[in-house]
Amino acid sequence: MVQRLGGQVRVTGGANGGAVIGWNMGTALQLGAALGLSPRIIAELLPPIEAVMVRKTNEETRSGGLEGLDA
Repeated sequence: MVQRLGGQVRVTGGANGGAVIGWNMGTALQLGAALGLSPRIIAELLPPIEAVMVRKTNEETRSGGLEGLDA
């Protein structure tokens, strides 16, 4: 499911550039339901995974590691 959320990120912009702030959780819950996953499981497991994704994505963006990729 996490891999399928790649295009469902929330991004903020600013004077210093943009930053990923998380996944669209409404979409994540709908996707999980379509895949037959329990909403409780999604609510328990997805936020910590999201936090790691946000941190790593923003680190890569700041270091230039994602140049040329559409986010």
